[in-house]
Amino acid sequence: MQHTKQNASIRTVIDYLNMLPDNLYMPLENIRQIIKSLVPDAEETIRYMIPVYKHKGLLVGYGASKNKCSFFVMSQDVLKEFEEEVKDFETTNVSIRFTLDKPIPNELITRIVMARVAENELKVITKRKSKTISRRKLVH
Repeated sequence: MQHTKQNASIRTVIDYLNMLPDNLYMPLENIRQIIKSLVPDAEETIRYMIPVYKHKGLLVGYGASKNKCSFFVMSQDVLKEFEEEVKDFETTNVSIRFTLDKPIPNELITRIVMARVAENELKVITKRKSKTISRRKLVH
C-alpha cells in the first residue's frame, strides 16, 4: 500500500499514518502495534498534531519528520530511567529521535511504555490518597 501525503486534515491516527511515505509508515505502525498490545484500553488520539495514547493521563506518542521519527515518552523521569539505554539516540527531555537505519529496539519501547503505565497509575493512586487525607482533615 502506498502511503502519501494528503491535504485533508488529520483527525485519526490512521489518517496520520496513511499520509506518511511507506518508509516512515512501517516503523511508526510497529510502535502503534506495541502500544496497542501492551495497553489495549489506551485511547488513541491526535494531539499536538501527532498520534498520542492516553491511559490515566497522557501516556506516549510518536511522530515523523522528513528524515527522522520520534517516540514521545512524555515524562522526564521515565526517560531518565532509560538514560543509559538511549544514549546512542538523539533525545530531548521527553522524546527519543531515531532514524530508519537505527530504530529503537522493540524491547526498549515495551519497557518504556510499561514504565509510563506504572507512572500514570501511581499518579492516580497518589491523587486518591491525597483526596482521602484531605477529606479526613475536613471531617475531624
